[in-house]
Amino acid sequence: MSARREGPPKLRLLCLHGYRQNAGSFWARSGALRKALRGRAELLSLDAPHVIVAQPGEAAPDPPEADGRGWWFSGPEGTTFHALEEAASCTGLEESLEAVAKAFLEQGPLDGLLGFSQGAALGGILCALKQRGDPRFPFGFAILVAGFKSRAADHHGYYQEPICVPSLHVVGETDQVIPARMSRELASQFTDPVTLSHPGGHFLPASAPQKNAYLEFLDQFVK
Repeated sequence: MSARREGPPKLRLLCLHGYRQNAGSFWARSGALRKALRGRAELLSLDAPHVIVAQPGEAAPDPPEADGRGWWFSGPEGTTFHALEEAASCTGLEESLEAVAKAFLEQGPLDGLLGFSQGAALGGILCALKQRGDPRFPFGFAILVAGFKSRAADHHGYYQEPICVPSLHVVGETDQVIPARMSRELASQFTDPVTLSHPGGHFLPASAPQKNAYLEFLDQFVK
């Protein structure tokens, strides 16, 4: 384990929350991780641009989220999202890419991304765009927790070539929302991925073994 550094945060990470979350709820749920990364990284949360409107007969999330948001929708009406759905088309991604690009302009410089669930799937797409030379996204690495490859037909093009961006993929072996195989499938799109598995489910793990892995990965980028 590397020695802890004291002083102000060395790295700045843009955080992309999961579906039905928002910047505030992600911040509340990431307390243990923020504590684990204290002195090494600063986490900056961003709201997805799309507010989720409950549909008739749709079960409420547990726990309920106020002002739940999403990065894109996969349903035919542009109002729902399911990670396992192989949607013929989707809506909302372009607005999300614009929101992230705006964050880089207004909050930059930013060193890396930290994405969770749908936010991690968005992170994978951002890595593909960065590799293509998209100047809107000047970051150096990504930490993708419970990530997956988007199954929307509109997004298949993002996975046509290996992604060379340095990445840490955090996989929950008992995740019932995003199965571990889906997170590993996303990791396989990267040329030299680091994979961190944990025995838990759909959350941001931050116990001692995960903390050490985060710090070891981040230390590569501290100047």
